[in-house]
Amino acid sequence: MTETIKPPLAAVKPKKLEKHGDVRIDNYYWLNERENPEVIDYLTKENTYYNTMTAGLKDFQKDLFEEMKATIKEDDSSVPYFYNGYYYITRYEKGKDYPIYARKKGSLDAKEEIMFDCNEMAKGHSYFQLGGLNVSEDNQWAAFGVDTVSRRQFTIQVKNLLTGEILPVKIENTTGGSTWAGDNKTLFYTRKDEVTLRSDKIYKHKLGSDAKDDVMVYHEKDDTFGTFVYKEKSKKYLVIGSNSTLTSEFRILDAKTPDGEFKIFQPRTRGLEYSIANYGDKWYIVTNKDKATNFKLMTTPENATAKENWKDLIPHRKDVLLEDIEIFKNYLVIEERSNGLNKIRIRPWDGKGEYYLPFDIETYTAGVSTNPDFDTDILRYSYQSLATPSSVIDFNMKTKEKTVLKEQEVLGGKFDKNNYVEERVWATAKDGTKIPISMVYRKGITKNGNNPFLLYAYGSYGYSMDPYFSSIRLSLLDRGFIFAIAHIRGGEDLGREWYESGKLLKKKNTFTDFIDCSEYVIAQKYTSPKHLYAEGGSAGGLLMGAIVNMAPQLYNGVIAQVAFVDVITTMLDDSIPLTTGEYDEWGNPNDKKYYDYMKSYSPYDNVTAQNYPNMLVTTGLHDSQVQYWEPAKWVAKLRVTKTDNNLLYLDTNMEAGHGGASGRFEALKEVAKEYSFLLDLEGIKK
Repeated sequence: MTETIKPPLAAVKPKKLEKHGDVRIDNYYWLNERENPEVIDYLTKENTYYNTMTAGLKDFQKDLFEEMKATIKEDDSSVPYFYNGYYYITRYEKGKDYPIYARKKGSLDAKEEIMFDCNEMAKGHSYFQLGGLNVSEDNQWAAFGVDTVSRRQFTIQVKNLLTGEILPVKIENTTGGSTWAGDNKTLFYTRKDEVTLRSDKIYKHKLGSDAKDDVMVYHEKDDTFGTFVYKEKSKKYLVIGSNSTLTSEFRILDAKTPDGEFKIFQPRTRGLEYSIANYGDKWYIVTNKDKATNFKLMTTPENATAKENWKDLIPHRKDVLLEDIEIFKNYLVIEERSNGLNKIRIRPWDGKGEYYLPFDIETYTAGVSTNPDFDTDILRYSYQSLATPSSVIDFNMKTKEKTVLKEQEVLGGKFDKNNYVEERVWATAKDGTKIPISMVYRKGITKNGNNPFLLYAYGSYGYSMDPYFSSIRLSLLDRGFIFAIAHIRGGEDLGREWYESGKLLKKKNTFTDFIDCSEYVIAQKYTSPKHLYAEGGSAGGLLMGAIVNMAPQLYNGVIAQVAFVDVITTMLDDSIPLTTGEYDEWGNPNDKKYYDYMKSYSPYDNVTAQNYPNMLVTTGLHDSQVQYWEPAKWVAKLRVTKTDNNLLYLDTNMEAGHGGASGRFEALKEVAKEYSFLLDLEGIKK
């Protein structure tokens, strides 16, 4: 450390918050005034404190940044995929931050047409993201969304791919996604509520008209639902979907008659989840109907879509989660998960000779990739493991031949996957449940309790945190770190029940599972509390906030990114983006039972006078998912409450939102800061 200065202290302005007769005093509630100069001043002071305290690490951060950047192929490009007469390619050029989207007609040897060069489009913006790129069936028009603030509010525009002209129309405040009808001139898109940013309205736009004349075709009035629109892979139907955490509903319309009326597929029934895919004269439905907790596959005739007509095709299995399907002319491809592992099952439509793709280790992730072409025997899928770079593979479902089209290159000449060990181990939780942990480290590490160990997890929304490769992570592994992912409850890693037992009134299982995994790796002498570090972001940041209150003695350092730590106050404020749609995940604190339970774990409400680990807390001023004031208030409260002299940093990106910086290398600078924090705590300075 270069110098020690006093950390900033936020002004105390007590605000009384009362609910169900319970009074909470929030001294830092005022930090939610984004436009208040005093708020900006406090955040700036925290940034100055962080930058001053870590000034001695700046060169190390630069070195780490260059080291990580050196592993990434700068002039990289995606594996082209063929769709509707064109090959589509996304590529990067050396020294440039943003992608270039291109296509070639009919053959990879054809002349390249650059559709969008995001490096040019990003000029003059500190943040830039292009999303929702969508080409009309006649290949002439491309709709696309642009976000230059990082609040996930995109402006949709349309480009004529034949002339290169971008039409003057600008459709504001959308999700960025859109879909063309079969007439090549009607564009459907989703608008957001101005305040809550909930996706609540579907509009249609006619080419050549003014955006203010766009017609609203659907309004999702239930504020616990969001809505979206897309076109079936068969190109036959336009579909409007509405989803909440527990319930779904779809509306369908012949894609060639965009001015017709959408008809409801199956009306929403609380607790009934389903998704639909069209093939021939049938619909295929992945659903939890009839208490199929892990989902099953059903079919129904094209013109009889209500649930009483649905028939089982693949029945429910207690130990196998049915995640998704992909439909081809001759094959049905099923994505499943059993014992925490991805499985891909190939089933010919005639039902004869179905089989699974073989995978031979336990720390991998495999998934169906981009397969827009319906009439092909080739399945494209992706594969990676903690030590195997991500690869894109074309698999011939008829001949079973496999072609690796691309394995992510790790530059620098030093990487060899045989130098690393991958393991899957099982920790036992307090209630006897076995929790899988996937880990990777360099060969030659001994279990003597002295290894630096970074344990990562998420554990919410049924989002499975599968093992994945990262060339950036090599900067930790090659300095002796063990990296591990704890597959805790609240994710869907071991099936739907795994999720159900880590949400609502069982949310604390998520936190105690992580603590039990931490105690396990200490007991097995992979590491010790002096060398154990934890990291999580967003709802994983809530996890970090909970574990430092519950078991601070287990960790030497914790990184909490964009942390959701002020659970009750946020969940009581239905003007904040996402809140109402989250009641099925966390509970609605307007109900005392949920209020009391949330209060028992909400990190901000449970900060106490005790020792806390060294902590780095990060946020973005424009974050729409987790508002910046949650981490800011949390740090302000920790500063005056904790009883130790350990490091506590708040690093606010004053220009970015939930995903951090937008340029591919800018984002590495943020990782370099995090890694330098961990390595410095281990006394590793180079």
